[in-house]
Amino acid sequence: DAFLAMLEKDAKERAKQRKRNEQLANALKEEGNEAFRRGDFIGAIQRYSEGLQRLRDRQELYTNRAQAYLKIQEYEKAIGDCEWALKCNEKCIKAYFLMGKAHLALQHYPEARQCYEKMLQADPRQERLFQACVSEVNSEEKRTEDEERAKKEVQAGNVAALSIKELLQSLGSPGQDVLFYAGGIRLLAALVRDCTEQTLFRTNNGFSILGDNEAVRGCLCAERKSPAEVELCVSLLALWQAVCAGNEENQRLLLTQPAVSAQLPELLSSGILEIQRETLALISLYSESESGRKLLVKHQDLSRWLQILLAFVKSSDARAGSAMKILSDLIAEERFKAQCGVLLSTGALPLFTQLLACASQVNLAALSCALGVVGTLCAEPGTRSQLAGSRECWQGCLKLLEEIPDGSTPGYQECVFAVLGLMMNLLLESNGIIQDLAVAISGRCLALLSHRDGRIVTRAIGVLSRALPASSSAVEEAVKGGVVKKMIKFLKAGGQLTARYAIKTLCICTKSSRQAQEELVKADKRFAVLLRLLESQEEVVVGNTALCLSQCLGVPGAGTALLGSSVVLLLLGHAGGDAARTSVQENAAIALGKLCVAEPRHIPQLRKLNGLAILNSAMKYVHSS
Repeated sequence: DAFLAMLEKDAKERAKQRKRNEQLANALKEEGNEAFRRGDFIGAIQRYSEGLQRLRDRQELYTNRAQAYLKIQEYEKAIGDCEWALKCNEKCIKAYFLMGKAHLALQHYPEARQCYEKMLQADPRQERLFQACVSEVNSEEKRTEDEERAKKEVQAGNVAALSIKELLQSLGSPGQDVLFYAGGIRLLAALVRDCTEQTLFRTNNGFSILGDNEAVRGCLCAERKSPAEVELCVSLLALWQAVCAGNEENQRLLLTQPAVSAQLPELLSSGILEIQRETLALISLYSESESGRKLLVKHQDLSRWLQILLAFVKSSDARAGSAMKILSDLIAEERFKAQCGVLLSTGALPLFTQLLACASQVNLAALSCALGVVGTLCAEPGTRSQLAGSRECWQGCLKLLEEIPDGSTPGYQECVFAVLGLMMNLLLESNGIIQDLAVAISGRCLALLSHRDGRIVTRAIGVLSRALPASSSAVEEAVKGGVVKKMIKFLKAGGQLTARYAIKTLCICTKSSRQAQEELVKADKRFAVLLRLLESQEEVVVGNTALCLSQCLGVPGAGTALLGSSVVLLLLGHAGGDAARTSVQENAAIALGKLCVAEPRHIPQLRKLNGLAILNSAMKYVHSS
């Protein structure tokens, strides 16, 4: 008993000591973290080491110290700490990640990949991080191999290699004429034909030599350029294209040059055709690849780029297509979409509305692409709200639709298709401007229902389905314009997307218009179209169909026209739980209840199908509706 008591006392003492050590280790860890945030990496390492003296099995202290070792390029020590962290926790993601970084810095490429693979095995959710890390390893390995190959070319006395070195030395000499530098840069660009020459340019400090050249930098930054300065800028842009084509490392280095980063948007908006063309070609090298786009959004303030690139829609040459291709590429980047909203109301939006208003005078292919880009931007609620709240934007959209010529060109049709898509996105918002313009919007869409392009017709119906709820006057005018018969016609023709929009449009019209209800009953003989829609696999269509049917059952003879049909069976199935959405179940139950009120002869079939309980539960919806 005494021995057991002694053991118990010893265990308690050790537990107390462990708790004290944990408290001290935590305090030292926080002190280390604070030192790390200040950039005092040596101090952070000291604090973490003191914490480990208190608690040798604390995983976080090892990984935090490893991170600090990485900052001071003590890569072997970082690897050692990561190995200790993994002894504490074999699934420590941070340890594998930091160890991979250390091996990468030491150019141990297979070991780095292995660390990242183990990280992914430990946590399969880290797929995105894994891909980014492996991509970085591949890029670094390629850079190393390229530089080794370039070094051998110089040692072997390769003429192009030696010429690049000599030309760069010549371009580094100060005080020469502008045309001297322009000619030298042209010669240099002609020599750079493959990855080896690109690497030689980089390893011979080509970026810094040109970046430090005052004459070159002055021409690049000059607001007004002489013909010689234009020639130098064009030559320089051509060289950068040659140096950066397919070369991630060179692309990165170019954008880290302060003058380049600052001047790219200025060169784009310079108004000088040759400079703009070459600048667009250079930026296209970045935008066409994911890694290049990441570099652009990391090193460039892109808030002005939407406005600058949209301005090229007015160009009649290839610049318009190049600018829109860049925009279409960049729109895939979330950071770019967020930056577009910063100066939207004061920059891009006024220009965009101007382009809409003069569609017949701009590059139509570029305009349709611009409309698609702006439509994609509307996925951002803030951007969509700004556009939807602009009366000028809506008026520009309507003007483009109003000016559609008879026998319009394919380019104009693409613009109409794109602007309808934009309007659909904007109609997700609700505001006074939309209410004011709902009659005009729906009227223009009704006119488009006879268009020969089925895509345009489908989108016009989609816009109708979203515009009509904003205004009772718009519904009234649409019904007068024959919208019910037209929707029934499109529903008979089929088409899943068209059906979704058309039945929603009918729902809106029959909700408030007795004329619409009567026209639907007359146009859809024995409700053949609606009965077919009730069998749809798409619940949104089923729910709207049931609602539309229930709204028409007050028309004399409507319930009678459904005798002998499968309507009771269909509605009962949806109301009884076949439908997953509660709203669909409710709509079906309401329709079932109204059907039996309008025509009691449906009740025996309902009783036969054991549906009276569902009907009784539906009656409260019938009364409330």
